[in-house]
Amino acid sequence: MPTQLIVSDPAVMMGKPVVAGTRITVEFILEKLGAGDTIEQILSAHPRLTRQGIQAALAFTES
Repeated sequence: MPTQLIVSDPAVMMGKPVVAGTRITVEFILEKLGAGDTIEQILSAHPRLTRQGIQAALAFTES
């Protein structure tokens, strides 16, 4: 069974969807990409975040 990369927990970031194991919200990732940041820039600024986490955040918005 695959690990879910986007999770929501009322005790973490007021229940907003986050990348599992981080406090980085889907909303934050979308804001950064919308502002023109590249995936590489986001990964560099947030070492706990993975490329798979960013891809999962994007896929989450499509569902």
